[in-house]
Amino acid sequence: MTLLTWDHACTVGVRAMDDQHGILMDATNELRLALVRGCGREKLCELLDRLIEYTRIHFCSEEQLMEKAGYAGLAEHRAKHRKMLADLMQTAHRLQYGGGGELRALLCELHNSYLQHIETSDQPYGPCLNARGIC
Repeated sequence: MTLLTWDHACTVGVRAMDDQHGILMDATNELRLALVRGCGREKLCELLDRLIEYTRIHFCSEEQLMEKAGYAGLAEHRAKHRKMLADLMQTAHRLQYGGGGELRALLCELHNSYLQHIETSDQPYGPCLNARGIC
């Protein structure tokens, strides 16, 4: 699995969200590197908890901006956020109380999920927010 890298396809056109997406990618990469380096379960759990918390904060910020702009796709977007967070929480629980082997699969899934979410689900809200003065 490669590291997440920022490119034009990740840009939604709302600076705060673009910045937060970059931070999410960095946190995901940090978790991946810790796994590759053989860090212990405690460190991996700590990094995963940090990623979950930052994801929660980001989703809340994103939803607040969409609500402020009257974005029509908010309910569907919020449901996708809840699903991603539930999946992350379930994996964190398994890591804490089970084997770490699942973390490698999670990182592959995270890699794909974050990129797919940003590139497909997040792209449509950018122009809507921009049209309402949120850049």
